[in-house]
Amino acid sequence: MVVAASAVVAVATAAGTMTALGEDGADDRRAARHDAPRTDPSAAGSAGSPLPSPSATSAMPSGSPSPSASPTPSATRKPRAAAPARLYHHPESQVLDWVRDHPDDPRRAVVESRIASRPAAVWFADYAPDTLTSRVRAVTSGAAAQGRVPVLVAYAIPDRDCGGASEGGAPDLDAYAGWIDRFAAGLGSRETVVILEPDSIAQTDCLSADRRDARLAALARAGRVLRAANPKARVYYDAGHSHWNSPAHQAALLRQAGAASSAGIFSNVSNFRRTADEIVYDRQVLDLLGGPPGLGAVIDTSRNGNGAPADGEWCDPDGRTIGRAPTLGTGEPRIDGYLWVKLPGESDGCKGAAGEFSPSYAYELASSS
Repeated sequence: MVVAASAVVAVATAAGTMTALGEDGADDRRAARHDAPRTDPSAAGSAGSPLPSPSATSAMPSGSPSPSASPTPSATRKPRAAAPARLYHHPESQVLDWVRDHPDDPRRAVVESRIASRPAAVWFADYAPDTLTSRVRAVTSGAAAQGRVPVLVAYAIPDRDCGGASEGGAPDLDAYAGWIDRFAAGLGSRETVVILEPDSIAQTDCLSADRRDARLAALARAGRVLRAANPKARVYYDAGHSHWNSPAHQAALLRQAGAASSAGIFSNVSNFRRTADEIVYDRQVLDLLGGPPGLGAVIDTSRNGNGAPADGEWCDPDGRTIGRAPTLGTGEPRIDGYLWVKLPGESDGCKGAAGEFSPSYAYELASSS
């Protein structure tokens, strides 16, 4: 059975966003869409070669010359990686609402310190174009005021979730194009991470060939519009996860969707696959995708601390835990960030309504870490 990241946000907040997110961490995440083994036998690819990391060099002053020797050349310090940008912690989310409203709940301290205090993605999952630009701008301007990087999830593709728990989105692709235009208008001019339509590419097997081609073309257009609106926007495309499509099959779909002209790919949204497995898989996809050497990947680590359950259960499975803390400094070549895209505690639909915050589930995830 396949469960997409979409199950994450079947319900949107009153403001039209699913928010949450903090910044530090453990290991795995999301509602597993395709938890079946890879179906394309043409999987291949070697690990990507390391990317040059930003570095700053400075020259050390030469030492004082001895009476019998001429001055030695200046020594150069070893290049030092620049500190990664800090992620933005949006002040509105279901978990923060719960923490504020339940000061005496015995679970509060654990949920607050291990989930609510960390930066997470802000979801835009409803089709409400009239207010979309202002809502996106509220997040990006808040992040800009703090000099931090927001993570935004654009989630309104038509036929979203193939009619599953998170069905919805724009009524058609023309309406979606207008929705993307309004989303882009709120991006501002500072660095921003955009997670473009979880499951929209990995899950295209539910569409006819013509509808699949039309969706991929719409996603290619979306990437162009977002980057034109804000050249500093880092747009990442859906790569599913390491136990879904093969790297070769996923790379072919991503190429058709224009991902080779983006910042790269994202994986494991709402799933539970271990970070180490996602790193290997993402590098294989990137190698096969081609494109400029700077392409990278971000991994959802919000719920993958214990990996995926052996039985393949995807809906709020027991025994899971939060994963590595959100960061844009992973130390891993071609891995741009570990992000909390799915907010821990927001249900897949079994321990609460799909997309709604479950304090008992959040406590289970946080206290098991």
